[in-house]
Amino acid sequence: MIQATQLRPGMIIEFNGELYSIFRTEHRTPGNLRGFVQARMRNLRTGAMIDHRFASTDFVERAFLEEQEVEYLYEDGGTYYFMNTEDFSQIALTGEQLGDAVNYLVPQLHLKVEFYEGKPIGVSLPPTVDLTVVETEPGLRGATVSNVTKPAKLETGLVVQVPPFINEGDRIRVNTEEGTYLERA
Repeated sequence: MIQATQLRPGMIIEFNGELYSIFRTEHRTPGNLRGFVQARMRNLRTGAMIDHRFASTDFVERAFLEEQEVEYLYEDGGTYYFMNTEDFSQIALTGEQLGDAVNYLVPQLHLKVEFYEGKPIGVSLPPTVDLTVVETEPGLRGATVSNVTKPAKLETGLVVQVPPFINEGDRIRVNTEEGTYLERA
């Protein structure tokens, strides 16, 4: 059990019989009222985002997850297959369980699958992933780094804003937390 004031983004908690991932927290102390923690949380089963106000004195149950190192193999009909790198067993997760993580899955990507009470519930992505640009406007000759961007569709279907000098076929590094372009890979 942890106090509500110790909630941090990324923590997994058990709340009302469901597992939630903390997305954002804000500790507020309005005027002459008691302090509270406003938390934005994602239900790990349904993917729904909710806001909840915890009193500063409330305690919440922190869920402890087991993690296993895996390698992404392939997708078949909305089911994504991973191989445990230690015992070579396969794990299957649905697109609903993975959520936005499917935009960063490329074959041979190493990541961690999170288990709660022996059941896989999601994945923990690396901070960055290298992806290939498959569709974008032609690059400008002599273009240098500036604040002008253009949309680029990547091999996984994700669309990110990139500088004008990026062309189709280029490999770029993408931040998996924000879904933004970082640099050429």
